[in-house]
Amino acid sequence: MTMNARGQDIAAGDVHVDGRNIVAVGTDLAAPGAQILDGRGMILLPGLIDAHTHLWTSQMRGHFGSTPQSTYFKVRNRLADGYEPQDMYDGTRLGAAEALASGITTVVDFCHNLRSRGFADACLRALEETGIRGRFLFGASTRAAPGEVIDLAALETLHAQWAGVTDGAPLTLGLAWRGPHGITSLDPAARAAPVLSVAREEFATARKLRIPIAVHVSGRTAKSTFDALREHDFLGSDVQLVHFSDASPADIALAAQTGAALALTPLTELRVGYGLTRLGDYLEGGMRVGLGVDSNSLAGGANLFGVMKLFQLLENGRRADELGIGARRLLELATIEGARSLGLDGELGSIEAGKRADLILVSTRALNLGNFGGDPAHLLVEAAQPANVDTVIVDGRILKRHGELTALDSAQVLRAAEASIAGILNRVES
Repeated sequence: MTMNARGQDIAAGDVHVDGRNIVAVGTDLAAPGAQILDGRGMILLPGLIDAHTHLWTSQMRGHFGSTPQSTYFKVRNRLADGYEPQDMYDGTRLGAAEALASGITTVVDFCHNLRSRGFADACLRALEETGIRGRFLFGASTRAAPGEVIDLAALETLHAQWAGVTDGAPLTLGLAWRGPHGITSLDPAARAAPVLSVAREEFATARKLRIPIAVHVSGRTAKSTFDALREHDFLGSDVQLVHFSDASPADIALAAQTGAALALTPLTELRVGYGLTRLGDYLEGGMRVGLGVDSNSLAGGANLFGVMKLFQLLENGRRADELGIGARRLLELATIEGARSLGLDGELGSIEAGKRADLILVSTRALNLGNFGGDPAHLLVEAAQPANVDTVIVDGRILKRHGELTALDSAQVLRAAEASIAGILNRVES
């Protein structure tokens, strides 16, 4: 499944990868001396793109509850206070490993617990070691004061040193911006008053560095946040709006007109009570839309197959129409349209000569995914699970094969994360 502009599927097709790039796509390709990966009985498609996530929270899974004291934001902020750089590394590595195992080859990692440059370096080291493609968004900590500007000197230095820091890894830099209203919360009354000059300074620095900017526009504060973005000219093609909860048609039209992109994460938006995510409204409004997990600790897993299926159910249900949205359209949003939302569709999102070799093989040799004919898009959206991902290739590197990660020791990654959360709990409870 090439996911190219022609919607081309190639039965018994071949893909030739040389180095980091795809050099040919077709049938019966000749590539003397090449390593052969046998994909018979599998579906080959571009790697999935997670347009918004928080990898550092991965070891928090299971700690969000069903009482006023155990809601997501309260627990996340409390546990974040106990993090040290090693915990940022362990959480990011666990999240990236799970993403890779689930067929996600690109993540946009909104990192909003950076309490020093060392915290950022730890996250980047984890991303580099996993081999995943990532846009690392440098941000404040969860408890940063509204009047306190993030360490912009560290951001600028990191930007200047990027090639040396990442050592050729497929990673880029952006800003995890708090926006004009500060860190998102479900309780607006509990937040300190925002300081507009801080938002301006952070935004202007990102624009000066020409790096992408992401901002939460979510929950009860979504309308006031978007109004502030509009009023103070904080929109543009370099800005990604995350969630954009309950946006009006007029607001969607304005956002689309400015070129702003959108990341939707229905699993977590429903989980924390942001309401139903109306995917069709944003698509019909002309926005560039990508799909995201948001936080695998809150969503329950790094499962973009589940995100696609949930959106199919939501759209068909709210429209009372079995044809509310097609499976292939959803698969586009997780691949080529996800890449377009990030401005990376010239490099990623489809299987075409000249693009980066980010590819996955999904096995149909499982009880839940037998190849019984029909459009394979329906199999992938309605039946596939992360466990069905046999092979993952990122930037030409084989990172999962025959169902096992090749560059990481999964058991060791898990043990380290378990030790990390135990240490965090000990620090915040003592």
